[in-house]
Amino acid sequence: MRLGRFASIILCAAVLAAAAGEAMAQPRAARERDLLYVAVPNRAGGTEFMGDYGGVGILVFDVRSDYRFVKRIPTWDYPASVEPEAMRGIEVSIPAGLLYIAMRTRLAAFSLTTDKMVWEQTYDGQCCDRLSVSPDGTTIYAPGDGNATWYVIDAATGDLIATVATPESNGAHNTVWALDGSRVFMSGQQSPIISVADPATHTVVQTIGPFSNVVRPFTINGRGTLLFANVNDLLGFEVADLETGEMIHRVEVEGYGWSRNRRLPHQVPSHGIALSPDETEIWVVDGVNRYVHVFDATAMPPEQMMSIPTRDVPAWLTFGLDGEFVYPSSGDVIDAATKEIIAGLTDEFGNTVRSEKMIEVLFEDGQPVRTVDQFGIGMVLD
Repeated sequence: MRLGRFASIILCAAVLAAAAGEAMAQPRAARERDLLYVAVPNRAGGTEFMGDYGGVGILVFDVRSDYRFVKRIPTWDYPASVEPEAMRGIEVSIPAGLLYIAMRTRLAAFSLTTDKMVWEQTYDGQCCDRLSVSPDGTTIYAPGDGNATWYVIDAATGDLIATVATPESNGAHNTVWALDGSRVFMSGQQSPIISVADPATHTVVQTIGPFSNVVRPFTINGRGTLLFANVNDLLGFEVADLETGEMIHRVEVEGYGWSRNRRLPHQVPSHGIALSPDETEIWVVDGVNRYVHVFDATAMPPEQMMSIPTRDVPAWLTFGLDGEFVYPSSGDVIDAATKEIIAGLTDEFGNTVRSEKMIEVLFEDGQPVRTVDQFGIGMVLD
């Protein structure tokens, strides 16, 4: 009997060793999974523009399987008489292994491995909007809901570390963390000025602008020398020199008109801009005509190249991993190289999914290893 058991143990060990060896022999791609996380409901641009497409929750799509719907991660249960809260921002910390969802009254973190909520904070009911995580994944800067304060938060626990006052950028709204971690750019949707904080001291050390109008979505290059911003009353974008803090170029989309008499998503014709990771192109949305316009960023000012029609109103966009795909909030998936739409997001019921809050995450052996910045910042450091 003992010999039989011993033989069984040896056989099991041999099988496990063979399986482990086979797993190690597999190419890395076979052990990777590339997922797109989409938070809904969106509704930030007004129900007539974005609506409740996708229902409530965090929807997950398999990038390498033609964006097949994978699962719906539950967030909160709402009674039939209560309107679900709109999602205001989404971010990921790879070191913490967490995905963050921001709403007007709270910020919540979900585990990327278990899909369970890890923590939830309210910060006196004044949070949150488009947050940003530090490049090392340890700290969050989250704008208060429309005030002049940003919250500095421990990314692992949700604990409040400090607050940053931004009197020049009232209407706290969008946040971009520089690639080298040295600066945090903060814009309010009531101001033509962007405030810049030093994350070592959590104080404002510079202001950018004024731009020609109130600043809306914006992005920066990898070296932190240029900033590209949508502003009110402009189909296009403006460019600022971050060394001088001055706006240096105004770029209007040519060949596509718009009127202030028409209702606009977010009350602005262009609400979405992203720089390709290699910084050769700038992509900007056109919520009036339902297009995404592509500009040559190797020229200054950037030059208009081509336009891509979308299936619905685009009011945000960002690049996926390695700049291979572009995700406008219309739910289209665009091949960045060919400029062709290759997929459209649909949920488990076959319904169209649209949201301004989406982010791509790469997993290896079940663990998150890479993600992107939702603001489409450039990745060139030299």
